[in-house]
Amino acid sequence: MLQIAAIREHKDAFAQALKKRNIDALPMLENAISVDEKRRSLQAQLDETLAVSNKLSKQIGDLYKSGNAKEANELKSQTGELKEKSKQLNEELTIAVTELQDILYTIPNIPQNSVPAGNSDEDNEVLSQHGVIPTLHAGAKPHWELVKDYDIIDFELGTKITGAGFPVYKRKGARLQRALINYFLDKNTAAGYEEMQVPHLVNEASGFGTGQLPDKEGQMYHVGVDDLYLIPTAEVPITNLYRGDLLEAKDLPIAMTGYTPCFRREAGSYGSDVRGLNRLHQFDKVEILRIEHPDQSDSALDAMVVHVKNILEELELPYRILRLCGGDLGFTSTLTYDFEIYSTAQDKWLEVSSVSNFKAFQSNRLKLRFRNSEGKTELAHTLNYRSKCVP
Repeated sequence: MLQIAAIREHKDAFAQALKKRNIDALPMLENAISVDEKRRSLQAQLDETLAVSNKLSKQIGDLYKSGNAKEANELKSQTGELKEKSKQLNEELTIAVTELQDILYTIPNIPQNSVPAGNSDEDNEVLSQHGVIPTLHAGAKPHWELVKDYDIIDFELGTKITGAGFPVYKRKGARLQRALINYFLDKNTAAGYEEMQVPHLVNEASGFGTGQLPDKEGQMYHVGVDDLYLIPTAEVPITNLYRGDLLEAKDLPIAMTGYTPCFRREAGSYGSDVRGLNRLHQFDKVEILRIEHPDQSDSALDAMVVHVKNILEELELPYRILRLCGGDLGFTSTLTYDFEIYSTAQDKWLEVSSVSNFKAFQSNRLKLRFRNSEGKTELAHTLNYRSKCVP
């Protein structure tokens, strides 16, 4: 969530930057400023009314002490009016605060200057490509046929017990999936990331804290009876571990990693892109997350990119790195690098990892702050790396 003070100061610059996302954000930004002006006015009126009420109460107390009960009782009628006015102002202020928050929840993060303009993934910028793309022999089969031949992943059985997009991993398929998860976790912990095991369901506040709500509400599985959401990414519960916290500068950076199954409805997905393991409703991911000092988040992002490169090169997978364009950039991200590996059997690049810097966007929602060297509080920066575990 953008800070309203920053919106007031940089309204035109923000509107221009958000054009990279192909949205006309100026009306939203101006609406936020207008509602905030109303909020500030109501707050000032409430503060003034409460100050007068407190002053009057003190006068009444002094009059009673000095024996001027008659004059004190005359003033008491004014306190009743002030209490009623304070109540009304407080109700109006609550409405204005909620209205402002609802507006801010709809405004995405500001893309960094290096983010290219564009409408879709076709406009993403290829930064580099590594490795040799193999040549398959004639008659080579795609993975959805191979896993059936070797009986290691069963899509039909998953459909039977749950529905499409929930595969069953069997025997060596299950062992391979577990091995990949352990491999990524071991790589991350060796690099200094603390492993966390977290719940796979989160409350609404957690979804709003990291920006999945309300933006991705239609893509999340919701358990209505308990008002909980199945997580679409480990980023949600792990980052929310620090929701509402005030850290010390010496505590930064905080580096965490975790494995979770992830759940996403993928509404509207169809065609060849959803065949086999390409797009699932339940899938495994290992992630790393960082909470950083604002001065260090850019260099932390670069270090995370190097970390991912080292893993892919050790696996000897041909890969390329893309900088996402504004039209393909996630709602909460200011800059994202995608890692794609080449699927020779499908003859196309497939995204397997992404590394993102959210700057203070999530922290503002989370109220995740730290005390700087001057003793003042600042919003921390958050970053995330997601790696899909696909055999």
